[in-house]
Amino acid sequence: MARKPVSDSPATAAPVASPSPAAPLARAAGVNIVSSSHLVSVRSPELSEFEFGLNTAYNAYSRWVVRCMGAAGVRDLTFLDVLVLHHVNHRGRAKRLADICFVLNVEDTHLVTYALKKLVGLGLVAGERVGKEATYATTQAGTDACARYREIREQCLTSNFTEGSEENLEIGELARLLRVLTGLYEQAARSATSL
Repeated sequence: MARKPVSDSPATAAPVASPSPAAPLARAAGVNIVSSSHLVSVRSPELSEFEFGLNTAYNAYSRWVVRCMGAAGVRDLTFLDVLVLHHVNHRGRAKRLADICFVLNVEDTHLVTYALKKLVGLGLVAGERVGKEATYATTQAGTDACARYREIREQCLTSNFTEGSEENLEIGELARLLRVLTGLYEQAARSATSL
């Protein structure tokens, strides 16, 4: 099929409509921002918006965590590797595999086992047998890496926030809602498994 020639003449250009005022960010003229329109339910279109926001936030957060640890001098770690390292370092106490999986809400223990082996191999974590179970604690190198991560986090991320701000209160409320939604998704997963 032949194309129409493109004209450079301004006389033939379509008139440009004046832009309408921008809608507030809270709700853009009733349009739901989703990635899977076929999943939107009339019962809760907001849930689909939340899921899209969660997906994009998760990917941004994952990228941030890995890059922050890389800037702290520890490269080639995955998102889960970094989470495991931080949790093992938490409160300076040794942790069991089952407890690490439970707190991080990771169902597949082999993923955490692999992360621990990798961290042990890098000298960031050390394992110790206590009876039949192994416990894991950060080495000095692991503790130092977590401290450098914190410094970079303060410099690049938390410097954008003000102590006691309304924004921080909203983030706290969002964290509470995420815990509630985690419970709902867990129950839905159990229901789907029993179908």
